Amino acid sequence: MNKLLRIILIVVIAAIAVAGQRWYSYVTNTTDPFDEVGIDLQSYMPAPIRHWGCMQLKKNFGTKTLPPYGCQSPDNSASWIEG
Repeated sequence: MNKLLRIILIVVIAAIAVAGQRWYSYVTNTTDPFDEVGIDLQSYMPAPIRHWGCMQLKKNFGTKTLPPYGCQSPDNSASWIEG
């Protein structure tokens, strides 16, 4: 039983590490703010982390493109959230 629990724990930690690395690659990229996997991962993050991610994307793409889903201002979907 302990061996099964250890394997499950290792798989869960590995999945979290892979998803975290993929999300970090998305928010720090400089090529594509509309990566579907990155946007989905961004939407699952807690609010403070999601906000930091949006600020990173805004720093890289602020005036070049519209904000991706989740980084739009509540009153105007064509502008970035303030931060």
